[in-house]
Formats: sequence, structure tokens, C-alpha cells
Amino acid sequence: MGFDGEFAEFYAARFDAARRTAYALCGDWLEAEELAQQGFVRVYAKWPRVITGSADAYLRTVVTRLFLDTRRRGRARERLVAEPPERAGPADTARVDERQSLLAALQQVSPRQRATLVLRIVHDLSVEQVAEALRCSTGTVKSQLARGMVVLREAYRTADNPERSVHDVG
Repeated sequence: MGFDGEFAEFYAARFDAARRTAYALCGDWLEAEELAQQGFVRVYAKWPRVITGSADAYLRTVVTRLFLDTRRRGRARERLVAEPPERAGPADTARVDERQSLLAALQQVSPRQRATLVLRIVHDLSVEQVAEALRCSTGTVKSQLARGMVVLREAYRTADNPERSVHDVG
């Protein structure tokens, strides 16, 4: 199988996972798809080198950095469309509601902390691997994880019970 065939196979097998990672980071399916596509474009440009290493890890790192880059520059670009996209409503199951609450709470966490949480918890990377992906120290990863978990827990608890906040507990 040639260069393009190997990449096409990698793309077909990994696109959905890359898009789900991007969604966990940004909370928007359209932006997630764009981040995943941009990630694959960057991976393709380096494919001969990437294929000899860990292509999955490289793709995950690229998607995470693309997400962080959009947040450093401010909000993601506004997309002008003739009509708003159709959005399906969530299913009427407790599991979907819980997942939506968790994803909404995750959006309350700062982008850097969110990236750290997604890489460490969702992708089960070691602290060292997260530090390498984010180009920071292991101490920074640990502090971002700790701070991110505090914000995530509070946002999730508040989303689950909006009339009760941390200030009401006493």
C-alpha cells in the first residue's frame, strides 16, 4: 500500500475519534469537525515521519494544539451561513442528559485546563505524556488538572442543581 493509501486508511479509521476528542474540547460539533479536518491536514503534511512513530498520539496532540490556538486568538471564528444549521434535540434518556450536563460543565473550564482534563482523563495519558503534548512541565499538568477538576465539579454540580451553589452550602 502506498503513501496515500496508508493515510486514507488511517483517516477512515481515526476521524470519528479525532472529532469526538475535538468535541470534548470545544463543545461544538461543527467546530470539532473543522478541528479534526485541520488536524488530519497537518498529519498528512508530515505523514512519512508520523507513520514511523505513534500516529494516534501525534494526531491527538495536533488537534489539542489547534483547539488551544483558536482560544488564544480569542473566540473561534464566526461562521456566516444563509440559514442556521439544524440541530437535533437530545434523546430523552437520563444517560444522555447526564452526558450533556457533563459536557456543558466541561465548557466552563478554561481551554488549557480542559485540554489537560481531556488528554489525561478521556484519553488516559500519563502526566508526562500530557506535558509533552502541551509543551509544559509535569507540575503544570498536575496543577491544571487539580484546578480544572475543581471548576468541573462545581460547574457539573451547579448544572445538576442550578438553585444550589457553593455559596449556599454552609
